Amino acid sequence: MSARVETLNGWVDLAAECLGGRALYANDEFFAAKENLLRPGRGIFEAERYTDRGKWMDGWESRRRRTPGHDWCIVRLGLPGAIRAVVVDTHHFRGNHPAEASLDGLEAPGVGVSVDQLVEHPAWRSVAAQTALKGHHENRLALVAQGPPTPNRLTHVRLNIYPDGGVARLRVFGTVVPDWSKSLAAGHAASDLIDLAALAHGGRPLACSDAFFSRPINLLMPDDGVSMADGWETRRRRGLGHDWVVVQLGRRGTLSRALVDTRHFKGNFPDRCSLEGIDAPELLQSEPSPDGLPADAAWRPLLPSVPLAADTVHGFDLADSEPVTHVRLNIIPDGGVSRLRLLGRPV
Repeated sequence: MSARVETLNGWVDLAAECLGGRALYANDEFFAAKENLLRPGRGIFEAERYTDRGKWMDGWESRRRRTPGHDWCIVRLGLPGAIRAVVVDTHHFRGNHPAEASLDGLEAPGVGVSVDQLVEHPAWRSVAAQTALKGHHENRLALVAQGPPTPNRLTHVRLNIYPDGGVARLRVFGTVVPDWSKSLAAGHAASDLIDLAALAHGGRPLACSDAFFSRPINLLMPDDGVSMADGWETRRRRGLGHDWVVVQLGRRGTLSRALVDTRHFKGNFPDRCSLEGIDAPELLQSEPSPDGLPADAAWRPLLPSVPLAADTVHGFDLADSEPVTHVRLNIIPDGGVSRLRLLGRPV
């Protein structure tokens, strides 16, 4: 199963390297580099591998602290958002993991904020309380209450470890909160369309019929698929019916065009696909049902069943001009799709 970006309870890792997350500065990274914190997977261990500074470790590791204080690392989130869970993974760090950790958050408006400005920024707020850590373990930090005046939208986080030690990975799970003022400005021209399903615009998969080989969140990733593993692929269907995925748009809008990308899927692409939509703004903030939306949801056709080809980016014009909030992609009968783009205009 593809693991370029981790998810938890439907939340995406906002700090993932593949989404643009970057470790900007650590006060100490003597043994292992801060950049490892955001890489995919849990990290590896090579027993005989050493560097001129000591044991090589796949994570961020500071030297043994001999003075008061604690170590810390500032991370720019790949996608700004509201944090719902924080995991500090000490995989392979056993006698050298921190005793405790906490997380602070910041919304830094604009671009070009320097590291020095971030370090001294007065708006840092606690997101996750100081929590005891276990070695070689995925530690979930206890979140503090996120209400006014604490902003829900964060662009940067600061991982604090007490007093020192090593962390393999940092996962900052949450919901994407895009800056729609920028997106709308970019798509102001009559001919410009915005991908309303994009992960960067707050789109997310709610449910699917099957995700045996790879997960539907890959459909909405900002880049092109890198391999067959980097898409949504179902198992071979042996009975009646077909597979499907329900996507919640980042914003209610009218759709004009869809791109269904089967790149890298050559002997396992779907034979056909179709699209359906529903306009249900009241469901945007509710928890989805196992089928993605209520059973009586009034789906209407956006694209009739059309044939697909292997390893191809298919473009389809959509005739329905009514607003939608959710879209269901049906693949007939099964198979793999690399990316789905739903282009339109916000309402």
